[in-house]
Amino acid sequence: MGRYVNPGNEGFAKILRSRYVDKTGLISLFDTTLDTTEGLVMVSRPRRFGKSYAAQALAAFYSCGCDSRALFEGLEVARREGWDAHLNQYNVVKVDMTEVIEAAGSADVVPTLREVLLSDLRAMLPNASVRHVGKGSPLKDALWDVVEATGRKFVFVIDEWDAPYRLTQDDAEAQDAYAEWLRALFKGLTFTPAVVAGAYMTGILPIKKYNHQSAVSDFWEYTMLDAAQYSPFVGFTDADVEDLCEEYGMNLTDVRRWYDGYRLSYSEDLGVGARPRFRDREIDVYAPYSLMRACVRRRTGSYWPSTETFDSLREYIDMDFDGLQGAVLRAVAGEELRLDPMSFQNDITSLRSAADVLTLLVHLGYLAYEREDGTDVGRARVPNEEVRLELRRAIESSSHVEVARIVRDSIQLLHDLLAMDEEAVAAGIQRAHDGTCAPQFYNEEQALRAVVRAALIAAVDDWARIEELPSGYGLADVVFVPKRGSSKPALLVELKWDKPVKGALDQIHDRDYPQILRDLDVPVLLVGITYNAKSKKHVCRIEPLDR
Repeated sequence: MGRYVNPGNEGFAKILRSRYVDKTGLISLFDTTLDTTEGLVMVSRPRRFGKSYAAQALAAFYSCGCDSRALFEGLEVARREGWDAHLNQYNVVKVDMTEVIEAAGSADVVPTLREVLLSDLRAMLPNASVRHVGKGSPLKDALWDVVEATGRKFVFVIDEWDAPYRLTQDDAEAQDAYAEWLRALFKGLTFTPAVVAGAYMTGILPIKKYNHQSAVSDFWEYTMLDAAQYSPFVGFTDADVEDLCEEYGMNLTDVRRWYDGYRLSYSEDLGVGARPRFRDREIDVYAPYSLMRACVRRRTGSYWPSTETFDSLREYIDMDFDGLQGAVLRAVAGEELRLDPMSFQNDITSLRSAADVLTLLVHLGYLAYEREDGTDVGRARVPNEEVRLELRRAIESSSHVEVARIVRDSIQLLHDLLAMDEEAVAAGIQRAHDGTCAPQFYNEEQALRAVVRAALIAAVDDWARIEELPSGYGLADVVFVPKRGSSKPALLVELKWDKPVKGALDQIHDRDYPQILRDLDVPVLLVGITYNAKSKKHVCRIEPLDR
């Protein structure tokens, strides 16, 4: 049992001694791919989503350096018929690349990695007459000889696989050497089938692209853009969260508002009959790190770890590619953004467009992404309250003057609205309308709604915004409902152009839009906003709902 080769199961045993949400179904899925053309798997997901837990479980399950039967009996993986056929039957190489970089420094990653693996291989077979396990030997030859000596192929588990790209951004030579090392192990027509039964890599980023081609093309990639059948194991699911909320006495609605929002889709194998049968599924995924801390402390809130790359996030937002800052502001305000992620090179140094930065934010977990049917284009949005607060912090500390001004103006606009200062609200909306709308779209109600949404970006702290809310005898344009625990009033906003502002308030009353708010034990402000298409003069009227 070595440090990197055939590790023990202590890491997974420690996980099981805490509150463990069973995700060993991932092992069942990966297990079916061993010694097939699908046996090289890369599953990327953001920080806080349990990547290292999965790596520990896989290493404990396959490593012939330990006996893990007692750990896995009773878990989900053991429900599959024949589940133990590969239990502790392989030579396992488990590597955390952040540890290797810390020990080696950026320039010596590959030489250090080769030597520590050779050291473990020598310790495995101290008395065997193996040709290539000596110091300085080619690693591929040494691995091949160990397979011949032991009769066991290798399963590779590489955690934080992308660390050389994230932590050594300025050393292109070291990165290229690392990519070549991966290619040598996992792209051989002779070596790989004979020596490697399977490989599971995990990290934040997908596999680096070179000229739009994957650096290691034989891997099957599952990412936050398309996790496919690995979707249920990316994070906690609704079923997991419902059980946790019941166990810890947490309010499910609050938990969903704070930590839900990553929606992934896949085809589920129904396991019926001799022929495969599938159905399309969509599931919501939650970040395990924050959710477990909320449960243990019995309190929802932001538990975003301080180790997160906040400074880098702020730098990305400060890049003004194609109106990026405005896009992030709109996302924080609740708008979905159209996104084509295909130009992203899967690293953090080759960012050339707003789409590249937004795609990176999807992989980092700051945005959720849903693909449109039949295309590579999808919609990106802020997934939940915790992420919204983190993005808001990044925006407010941005060095970009215009971004800071927009946030300040939004805070002031909310203050004026709650003070029922109609002239100040009209002036604030007019400034936002003039500053954000192209002339050809100025006279559209949808454009005005987008202006109101962006101008009230600061409302996300205390209100949930609902557009075209069915109520009474029609659809209310925009409704701001105070969040649980907020003392703020509800806001019901009706928008018009080239019509008297009285008509906006009359429509609210005539169609009984406040009907849906009557059960809320909060005051309600009715807000009418209109403007003249020629003069562009905006008018606002605000009145409290008379109960």
